[in-house]
Amino acid sequence: MTTDGLLQLHTLRRGAPGTIPLVLLHGFPLDHRMWLDVTDLLAGDPTVLAPDLPGFGVSPTGPDVAQTVGGAGPSIDVMADGVAATLRASGVDHAVVAGLSMGGYVAMALVERHPDLVAGLALLDTKATVDADGARARRLEIADTVEADNTIEAVLGMRSALLGVSNRSASPDLVERLEEWIRDQGAAAVAWAQRAMAVRPDRTGALAAFAGPAVVVVGEEDELAPLDAARHMVASLHDAGLVVVPGSGHMTTIENPEPVAAALTALRGRVGG
Repeated sequence: MTTDGLLQLHTLRRGAPGTIPLVLLHGFPLDHRMWLDVTDLLAGDPTVLAPDLPGFGVSPTGPDVAQTVGGAGPSIDVMADGVAATLRASGVDHAVVAGLSMGGYVAMALVERHPDLVAGLALLDTKATVDADGARARRLEIADTVEADNTIEAVLGMRSALLGVSNRSASPDLVERLEEWIRDQGAAAVAWAQRAMAVRPDRTGALAAFAGPAVVVVGEEDELAPLDAARHMVASLHDAGLVVVPGSGHMTTIENPEPVAAALTALRGRVGG
């Protein structure tokens, strides 16, 4: 774990010097490992970096990161500021940024708060709009439960809910992988992140202000951030394509990583450098 309030930054692949790196932001309640299958399939020679977001993996807690970046309380903005500070401390001032689900929320906050950092944007299985009242209340209820019980049991059901209907019973290995990753996370991180996501703002305006190349990726069976949410983001962006991943739900990176890798490779080609 880092001791300076910055996030743990994993180098998943070290590419050619001088090229613009690809930064991968993980979903909830996971860590950087959810990107490993995609990283193995990327064409070319990119440098690939993946931070563990606050409290997840081996990164400092949300409150520690907030203190470092001058934030207050659980928020996606604190996550984004932590990512930006960590990248800049590592010498990265320009990157292609990809985020899935919660990582997508962070990527959109980076576009809004650190636009100079984002050369290209990939949004996977996420949405720009806020939660409905019921979903927001459920997040806060889960946060209270995991904090009171000091266990992640309240989110363990996500090991199957994150997958598309095609994989929930047909791919028990994927369920097992997700369970392992979820069990590796701490209750405090889960509670803090749920509260952060519950209060996140609508980022549609931030996407409309982003002039760089973008791609929106969605699993055809994603029930958590469905196709309509993806289309909304594409319509909000100036230069975005849409990739629908067959046979996948919310976890396209492990359910069908080949189209995801191809989409990221194509985006890097559009950015250049």
